[in-house]
Amino acid sequence: MIHFDLGLSLALLAAIVLISETIRWTITRFLPQKGFRIYLLETVSTFQLCACTHELKLLGEVGQIERQIGLTLTYIVTVIHIITFREALCNPIGAFENVYRRNITAKSATGFIICQFIAAIVAQYLGPYIWSLGLSNVHVTHEKFGYKCFDPINGSLVEAAAVELACAFTIQASIMHIHNVHRNIRSHVIAGVVTFLVYAGGSVTGAVFNPVLAFSIQFPCSGHSFMEYCFVYWLGPVLGVSSSILLFEKILPFLSVKKAVELDVPVTQKKIQ
Repeated sequence: MIHFDLGLSLALLAAIVLISETIRWTITRFLPQKGFRIYLLETVSTFQLCACTHELKLLGEVGQIERQIGLTLTYIVTVIHIITFREALCNPIGAFENVYRRNITAKSATGFIICQFIAAIVAQYLGPYIWSLGLSNVHVTHEKFGYKCFDPINGSLVEAAAVELACAFTIQASIMHIHNVHRNIRSHVIAGVVTFLVYAGGSVTGAVFNPVLAFSIQFPCSGHSFMEYCFVYWLGPVLGVSSSILLFEKILPFLSVKKAVELDVPVTQKKIQ
């Protein structure tokens, strides 16, 4: 029965990806490059991310699948996301980062973030509708509990925020250095990092490290207030990404230049003597 439920969930995940990819193809094929196309693509990709994660979370919490299977699915689904999302951000922090790097305007970033949260809300409300069809025992069991999820934080708020910060720092550092890896395996490297982070921090917070994804899958859960979830799942990742950028783009280059100058001074003095 467990294998049957798992198979149905996999079929549902495949359906979500295929439908999303079909919509993306249609948008790219028939809408002009300028205008609202990028925002529609952002909405569809963020919906795919949130909808798939809702099902994966359900498998883990209600279906209680083996941890190895859960991590394997996390890896595979992450690879699929990376390949199909193309240039979609699917993360408000990514929008802020692009404004910081002057790749997009603040107005465009606001549009991206609005689309992301719309997609997150749609995925959040569409999930119970699909589960109400009773396609598997996991869905039926979840319906009996009123589609409620329970406290996703196992630890103090500071500990949970630290976990989300560390996860966001790690994934941001990986993305910033992924250009050093061969193009053909980049998606697998990032998926491997994500899977490791889920393994390491999943028992504490779920290892979400994405504010809009957390808003969709964690904020509806009981156990903490909205502001407490904001502290953990919004502030934590923002500080993690910010500290990663600060370290690798400001602090380390500054220290490297300073060290090079200090080493060059004795050589210059020796030549003068």
